[in-house]
Amino acid sequence: MYCKKCGKELNDEAVVCVHCGCAIEGKQSVTAQADAPNMGMAVLGFFIPVVGLILYLIWKKDTPLKAKSAGKGALIGFCVSMALSIIYGIIVGFAVSSALGSYSYYY
Repeated sequence: MYCKKCGKELNDEAVVCVHCGCAIEGKQSVTAQADAPNMGMAVLGFFIPVVGLILYLIWKKDTPLKAKSAGKGALIGFCVSMALSIIYGIIVGFAVSSALGSYSYYY
């Protein structure tokens, strides 16, 4: 088999030309198909950030695109949960202070 771009001889199992880097038509690597950004992993990481972080750490060498999706979902989920916690704390603080402020203490 020969490269259509540079004309050099290729290995039969080659996915890209080692000389020019051109992709061989009709061939895709198995890892490229398995390593695709996955919206499901991003959503899982968003709702359960610890799972997203663990999946990121496990997959970062073998399937970096899938790992990036899980990690990105985990990071966004963590940031959103922190922001909502701060807003909730502010609302509860105002509610408690207004409830305590309406009482008069006479000694």
